[in-house]
Amino acid sequence: MTRSLRASAVVLVALAAAALTGCSPTVAMQPAAGANDPLCADVIVRLPPTVDGQARRWTDAQATGAWGNPTAVLLKCGLEPPGPSTLRCITIGGVDWLVDESESPRFRLMTYGRTPAVEVYLDNELVSPNDALDELSRAVSMIPATGACTAPEAPPED
Repeated sequence: MTRSLRASAVVLVALAAAALTGCSPTVAMQPAAGANDPLCADVIVRLPPTVDGQARRWTDAQATGAWGNPTAVLLKCGLEPPGPSTLRCITIGGVDWLVDESESPRFRLMTYGRTPAVEVYLDNELVSPNDALDELSRAVSMIPATGACTAPEAPPED
């Protein structure tokens, strides 16, 4: 390859990279304490490119995921599993989720009965919680279930 052709190729690659990252800046997140768990790696490599129509974005922390611009869904793997809870529990996609609606319209959901736990934080005004969890549960189900909610509710209608 000639020097000018090589230089042109480098410029094109740099421009393409800038175009792909220029529209959606990296989402700053903190990794969970157990982010280096190999089961989290199994989850992260299976995360979908879109969640309820929201495109995936880069994050700067291990075992995390983000979708939407503005960010509509955040995912973090490697958390300590929750103990018994009074939070509502729903089963979507074969995964039990504890639902914390205290910051409505933003919901915080955490897997129940899986180690490590996965947390999803989503904006109910931008995505359907049911659809988002259904899509994410496919990846999260890579973590084996070791427990279950005693009386999970049916997912609420959107």
